[in-house]
Amino acid sequence: MTRLDAHHHVWDLAVRPHAWLDAEKLAPIRRTFTLDRLAGHAAAAGVSGTVLVQVLPDLAETAEFLALAAESDLVAGVVGWIDLTSPAAAETLAGLPGGLVGVRHGVQAEPDPGWLTRPDVRRGLAAVAAAGLAYDLLTLPRQLPAAIDTVAAMPELTFVLDHLSKPPIASGELEPWVSRIRELAGHPNVYCKLSGMVTEADWASWRVADLRPYAETVLAAFGPERVMFGSDWPVCLLAADYERVVSAADELCAGLSAGERADVFGGTARRAYRLGEH
Repeated sequence: MTRLDAHHHVWDLAVRPHAWLDAEKLAPIRRTFTLDRLAGHAAAAGVSGTVLVQVLPDLAETAEFLALAAESDLVAGVVGWIDLTSPAAAETLAGLPGGLVGVRHGVQAEPDPGWLTRPDVRRGLAAVAAAGLAYDLLTLPRQLPAAIDTVAAMPELTFVLDHLSKPPIASGELEPWVSRIRELAGHPNVYCKLSGMVTEADWASWRVADLRPYAETVLAAFGPERVMFGSDWPVCLLAADYERVVSAADELCAGLSAGERADVFGGTARRAYRLGEH
């Protein structure tokens, strides 16, 4: 089966600093990661296409990612960044070259848990919808109520939840995350990435069994037709190499039908991001 990895990053520390990597625990990934470094691992895992996702709130990074995608047979689309609060959000999107399939902002770092409900943010999200793009939700569980309000208010926009909204896998807690995920999934314009789980678990000792309750929750709530696999490489390297992340996803999806697995490992991402149409 030809597979698609719907969530990974690259960064070059010689081009621009990444202050978020200064944290001591992130030292193992405080180095440059290029698309060439991913390519071999992706090929070995049967991944023939990827979605490259923004890291920094930097329009220049997005432009560079789009240029990289234009030259690459591997990158099928880019989820970039624009300033959603800017009155010129629509003009910014119109000025970007082809290859952009979505927009993301690091909502998880916003101190206001209701950031997504702000009028200026909603105006920016409306511009994303008008441009025919998806919006990636990078939230923490405490920000899910605002996400639920937002997706309900904007049925015309396709939302993609990153990393299951980062549930507390290491502690094994499920509520209120489960209830909020089910409510979010009740809105048909929302998809979910089966990604980022290993770094929410205990980095040194996690097992697939630790991830299973969370994966099963989203698969049941959204259905495989709205769930997509993402590696979150190279961030995943804090807890597992690329091959182990793919293997864990395979194990978590082993009970699905062949058609459902085809959705999780490619079909869902192609629909949500309209890959090949941008």
